[in-house]
Amino acid sequence: MAPQLTLYHCPYSRSTGVMTLLEALHAPYALHVMNMKKGENRAAAYLAVNPMGKVPAIRHGDAIVTEQVAIYLYLADLFPDARLAPPPGDPLRGPYLRWMAFYGSCFEPAVVDKWMKNTPADKSSCHYGDFDTMFNTFIDQLSRGPYLLGEQFSAVDVLWASSLGWMGAFDLLPKLPVIEQYVARVTSRPAFAAANAKDGELAAAQAA
Repeated sequence: MAPQLTLYHCPYSRSTGVMTLLEALHAPYALHVMNMKKGENRAAAYLAVNPMGKVPAIRHGDAIVTEQVAIYLYLADLFPDARLAPPPGDPLRGPYLRWMAFYGSCFEPAVVDKWMKNTPADKSSCHYGDFDTMFNTFIDQLSRGPYLLGEQFSAVDVLWASSLGWMGAFDLLPKLPVIEQYVARVTSRPAFAAANAKDGELAAAQAA
């Protein structure tokens, strides 16, 4: 029997993107739902899973995986039949890993710095260089579309579209047609509707 896969989840949080990926992978999974407003993700039981107190996290048998990008990579490789991760040796494997890493190491930190109005670090010492170069690099790739790997839809698009959607909702990004069209294209897939429906039910139950 395959080990059970559990997603530690708070509705309408970063873990929603992972739930969307699980739906896209047609993966069997269980949800361990927590109420972030009640601080359940900071309780001792969950801190034993992820001492950072953040979601998402997954448990797969004896393996615990935290950190958003690591979880996407783990899950997409775990279910190869879904073909959402180019396998090793595929020419697209390198670009796939690049844009997964670029999100966590460059894009999100730069966006948060800009949103927080932090003083920009010197370009030569900042891990993402500077915001404009980082952002233009991403937009150049996105403009080649329809997906980040060109014609091939992959788990990296679930990550980016999920994140770009909430960033756009909070006006953290310039409103560019290329971003809006990409988000609309990816989020129109059934997995997004399924995850959003589950989150709606979970959030309503927590509010009741």
